Amino acid sequence: MAYWLFKSEPNTWGWDQQVARGDVGEEWDGVRNYQARNNMRAMKVGDRGFFYHSLKEKSIVGVIEVIRAAHPDSTTDDPRWECVDIKAVKPVVTPVTLAMCKEHPDLENMALVKSSRLSVQPVTDDEWAIVCGLAGIDP
Repeated sequence: MAYWLFKSEPNTWGWDQQVARGDVGEEWDGVRNYQARNNMRAMKVGDRGFFYHSLKEKSIVGVIEVIRAAHPDSTTDDPRWECVDIKAVKPVVTPVTLAMCKEHPDLENMALVKSSRLSVQPVTDDEWAIVCGLAGIDP
């Protein structure tokens, strides 16, 4: 299993909206960055990810699961753009802020810290375990 981080502006698509979709999940559409698209192409059904609220909150608020591998993005006719479908798994007990990640010595190389603008990012096994600990959830 691989781990990822999905960033969203909560006023555009937030954790509560993701949870409301239930097991049907939601297409993670609208991504127009090649690196983020390539990250989604690398995902497999069953991979897990953090759901991150960007802008003012800047915090990890939940855990998601990839429920459909990369497929054409329904929001465009351009065949270059693909996306995955995700569903909410569980909220975190304690939101993990970007500031917390920056302050943690073992997260200094995390993509969220190094490339905070990338909307879909890989998360290493060690980073996953550390962030889960900070969030008060089981890895």
